[in-house]
Amino acid sequence: MAGSLRDHDALVVLEPDAVAQAVQGCLTQELANQRYTLVSYAVSTLSANAGTRVYLDAGNPTWITDTTKLATALQRAGIERSRGFALNVANFETTRANVEYGTALSAQLGGAPFVVDTSRNGNGPAKQGPRGHEHWCNPPGRKLGDPPTTKTGNTLVDAYLWIKRPGESDGACGKGAPAAGQWWPEYALELAR
Repeated sequence: MAGSLRDHDALVVLEPDAVAQAVQGCLTQELANQRYTLVSYAVSTLSANAGTRVYLDAGNPTWITDTTKLATALQRAGIERSRGFALNVANFETTRANVEYGTALSAQLGGAPFVVDTSRNGNGPAKQGPRGHEHWCNPPGRKLGDPPTTKTGNTLVDAYLWIKRPGESDGACGKGAPAAGQWWPEYALELAR
């Protein structure tokens, strides 16, 4: 992938969920260390292209609330060789909550800039339901968020982006939802309404 970006301008959001899952304890310590090494290698490889800006995924404001712990993990994953970090990828947390959280995390990382996925956060997060996945997997009643822009009005926020394509399914959860990553026109229309 890095070779195909040579001589092109690109923005790469690297490994959504990878660092936050390691912090959360989804992996053994050995596997977490291996993940940090692999992500760090990817940061170095991609950042070697002058036109490539790499942002390490850092989850969202409600996932890893201890910014010191997350900052340490991002440092182990090579954030110092990246442009910064990304927040809210494929999630629904509000732009305001992400900017506040990102500002606190940035302070732990020497002022690192960040981008926010606003593709589906127009109504903020859904309430947690009895099955658990209702909060993150194609929740009803969501809408498109701020349109993509680099004019954020905040020097720490490089851009608001639509990283997750609005209308792309989170998984086969809910009424009629297709597999993860599949285009779902009904959900896209619901987000736009």
